[in-house]
Amino acid sequence: MPDDPANPFGGLDLLSSAVLLLDERLEIRYLNPAAENLLEISQKVFFGCRLDSVMECPPKLLAALDSVSVHGWSYSGQNVELRLAGGNMLQLNCAVNPVEAPNVRLLIELWPIDQQLRATREERLVEQQQASRELIRNLVHEIKNPLGGIRGAAQLLERELGNPGLHEYTQVIIKEADRLQELMRRLLSPHRPMQPGPVNIHEILERVRSLLTAEFPSILAVRRDYDTSLPELVGDREQLIQVFLNIARNAAQAITRQTGRGPSGPGQITLRTRAARQVTLFKRRHRLALEVHVIDDGPGIAEEIRERMFYPLVSGRAGGSGLGLTLAQSFVQQHQGTIECESRPGHTCFTIRLPLG
Repeated sequence: MPDDPANPFGGLDLLSSAVLLLDERLEIRYLNPAAENLLEISQKVFFGCRLDSVMECPPKLLAALDSVSVHGWSYSGQNVELRLAGGNMLQLNCAVNPVEAPNVRLLIELWPIDQQLRATREERLVEQQQASRELIRNLVHEIKNPLGGIRGAAQLLERELGNPGLHEYTQVIIKEADRLQELMRRLLSPHRPMQPGPVNIHEILERVRSLLTAEFPSILAVRRDYDTSLPELVGDREQLIQVFLNIARNAAQAITRQTGRGPSGPGQITLRTRAARQVTLFKRRHRLALEVHVIDDGPGIAEEIRERMFYPLVSGRAGGSGLGLTLAQSFVQQHQGTIECESRPGHTCFTIRLPLG
């Protein structure tokens, strides 16, 4: 822990899990910001109060706290229920450990079960997608050489053919080989080093908006809902443009494929920015993060691909490469951010969170 006399426990402030420090009387001596947010209490207000006077604790947990305090044993509990002062019920996993520090006897760490499951799921998805991308990169290297050979052989064959009418078939081979080579290039492209610098998220979104309105002038309305007080973030400008353009363009293409919209007029995409406080991104707690929502009123994402839509080569559009969302997720992860999606017919929302500061 840092030697800061004003806050000797400052090293715990950035943990994503909720941490409480209690003395031998089970009185609160410290709460990190994650604990304040989770338990809906303030350290300034409840400093020195007994834990069971602030919230309703199950007898088993109180007995465990007394045991740890007296005997110095550690304790871990699963599916512990706490009722907060406001009446909300929390279901948590917890760990209690003895601590030797001035005026502190116990350290309690709490994890909401749904948050823990979500973090585990995010880790698993990232691992699966990294493995999938690595497999595809290896396949690309194996495919590139024979693909070049096929194209070269088709060119040689075309020169030897006496019947010009047969050139149509060799041209098909050459053009399809070129298309596959371009696909191979795009599969390998997202791995250039980042070029970070200060960027204004609204300048990036305005660039995306202008590109969309130029590409889909009569069938799309792009609505802005910006929090103009947001500070700049550090990021790769071109990567971030690609992130939001890929997501918004997918939405626009889905809207153009939709039929029977009725009298509601053109489809609509909304670009919304907000500040998010006390956010956990990749197991690190951030006091402030940027939250961008890309919302559309299109047909929604097919249920059978929702769990796999960020995987390479998975597309809900006929003829789509299935790389747009893969690249978007890769770039967001390089910025230590997260990307999520919820979708139903008439409403799809991609939420991108990026750390600020």
